[in-house]
Amino acid sequence: MFQPLLLFILAGLCEIGGGYLVWLTLREGKSIWLALLGILILGLYGAVPTLQPTHFSRAYAAYGGIFVALSLLWGWLIDRIRPDKLDLLGGLIILLGVCVIMYSPRR
Repeated sequence: MFQPLLLFILAGLCEIGGGYLVWLTLREGKSIWLALLGILILGLYGAVPTLQPTHFSRAYAAYGGIFVALSLLWGWLIDRIRPDKLDLLGGLIILLGVCVIMYSPRR
């Protein structure tokens, strides 16, 4: 039960972190080396979901919800943009959907 969650978190950190490094280069004029590192990390993001114990569409559907929640957390911790009540409510609804997709009994 926890392995899929840890893989989702790792994938999310790779996607958000890699994208953030590219963002810093293109939007804030940081070193091109950050963008290249970001591209490498984004490549890792592409590989991590293949370790999920479910099929592609279910893994990516559930990952989308984790991505949303991690993005709100990233914004709060890294960009110092505190999520408001509606952000938190939306994040909780999405995480409930992730639980339904990943952990509901199947026939």
